[in-house]
Amino acid sequence: MPLPRIAIATGDPAGIGPEIALKAALDARVRSLCRPLLVGDPAAVETHARTSGLSPSLHVLKKPSEAQWSDGTVNLLDARDGSNVPVKIGTVDAAYGRASLASAGRAIKAALAGDVEAVVAAPQTERSIAAAGIAFDGYPSFVARETGTPVNDVYLMICFDQSRIVHATLHVSVREAVALITPERVDRVIRVTDASLKKLGIAQPKIFVSGLNPHAGEDGLFGSEEIDIILPSIDRANKDGIDVSGPFGADTMFRKKGCDAYIVMLHDQGHIAAKLQAFNRTAGLSIGSPILFSSVAHGSAHDIAGKGQADPGAMIEAITRLAKISV
Repeated sequence: MPLPRIAIATGDPAGIGPEIALKAALDARVRSLCRPLLVGDPAAVETHARTSGLSPSLHVLKKPSEAQWSDGTVNLLDARDGSNVPVKIGTVDAAYGRASLASAGRAIKAALAGDVEAVVAAPQTERSIAAAGIAFDGYPSFVARETGTPVNDVYLMICFDQSRIVHATLHVSVREAVALITPERVDRVIRVTDASLKKLGIAQPKIFVSGLNPHAGEDGLFGSEEIDIILPSIDRANKDGIDVSGPFGADTMFRKKGCDAYIVMLHDQGHIAAKLQAFNRTAGLSIGSPILFSSVAHGSAHDIAGKGQADPGAMIEAITRLAKISV
């Protein structure tokens, strides 16, 4: 059986994305598990190759079918959006925001067409995307729009070691996130998590759900969302045959073992736990869409971009995880 083809979108041209994408595509472990296909701006990739002291044998493609899977060749699908803006590493620019989403969008298109089995995206810079006037609150909603999936059906699952953390809300203010915690959203995130775990090969998933408030509300003392919204959603899911427990205080939930995934209500409830335990080993899986899409759980690191110092560990982790479930 041929190795799965995995598209690697190179992300922000001015950040570390092209560097870690290239390092991952050259990694022996990655190449033993899959056939990597970089997707991005050739000029940006070549610039980062030079600044990182890498000398890859790049094969630039106009379409995925032109890929050459010989030893040592790094295939690069040209995803330029029509502009040819010189890359100034470490800077914020609207052109770089457009380029990062163009690379991810082109990779998603390849996955929808069956040209690749999965997609991994390097980090984007949200200030550059905002400068381009593009609404963006994270890859899950972007993947939803690009695949024609309802936005409320796609969520971020952070994966590291044997842990999985699903986020009911993501890149919005805490005030807005609280308003988003509705019965419908909590119902949906539980069901999408259960279905996604089954797709990952877990026949009878067990899920733990956090509260929103300190100590999961302490029986209403610190807020009523647990009583009014989260617990009723858990009860409905249990009646439908889903094994889910909670709500638990987010400060202690991760000490509880024996589940296949945790669900948290807020970005920091999950990200702090993940980054404390596995900063360079976390991968973000967008669950609920028709494609396998992952990203790294760190930023574009403008401060070290272009210096050859970027650690590709999280990118390699994301690729190897997808490679194992794509076969």
